[in-house]
Amino acid sequence: MKTEEIQNLFTQFECIVCDFQGVECWSARELQRLLGYAKWQTFSVSIEKAKVACEQAGQDVGHHFTGASKMVELGSGSIREIDDYLLTRYACYLIAQNGDSRKPEIAFAQNYFAIQTRRAELVEKRILESERVQARNELAQTEKVLSGVLYEHGVDSKGFAVIRSKGDKALFHLDTALLKRKYGAPENRAVADFLPTVSITAKKLAAEMTSVNVQSKDLYGQQPIENEHVENNKAVREMLVSRGIVPEQLPPAEDIKKVEKRLKKDDKAALATDN
Repeated sequence: MKTEEIQNLFTQFECIVCDFQGVECWSARELQRLLGYAKWQTFSVSIEKAKVACEQAGQDVGHHFTGASKMVELGSGSIREIDDYLLTRYACYLIAQNGDSRKPEIAFAQNYFAIQTRRAELVEKRILESERVQARNELAQTEKVLSGVLYEHGVDSKGFAVIRSKGDKALFHLDTALLKRKYGAPENRAVADFLPTVSITAKKLAAEMTSVNVQSKDLYGQQPIENEHVENNKAVREMLVSRGIVPEQLPPAEDIKKVEKRLKKDDKAALATDN
């Protein structure tokens, strides 16, 4: 998510916050609009799921989901009263967790409501960290699928490790040992845990290309599959370099396990709120 997009969403979410009996709240109707829900009926489903989660956490549902109403002007010019809720930060967090994080506004809300200090730069930092963790998890899943495909095409786990290493050398122009040393990765850890998001995404794209082509070309055995994977990593590298991104020149990123731990701590704090 781009900085401009984050700043714009931050401003929109800040504009609809209100004070209700000394507690910061958000109108469910306003939140519905910002989260991209076209119909109140659809959004209500997320609200009800969030209520259940709130109750299961031992929280007072009535406190976090205060029934309210608002007057709206219809197309005819007449005024009608509609149902609404005043939602605490905790309630908004639970609602956002029921949304599709692939949508920028949902991903933003999940991070915005998870931290207690409302500062745009902190929200942006958390979003970028969440995107990196998500990319790393997706890479792990992609490599798991690729490993299965390769096994069906005559490559065992040892062969897969060699193929993956050759792919990394094609992408970064460094062998695995040098790559780990450059990024400060311990010998027993995957180098991907210390790569920036763009490099993780590049590895995932190359792995997906290999998975597809091994099957479509019906490749069998280590050597032809190794050649395929190397060529795919070269192609991804060429694309990055053409856009001014040289993978091996990017700075190392923080240990992904530390980032995950910090994000989970924020989530735990949000869920443990007693507001």
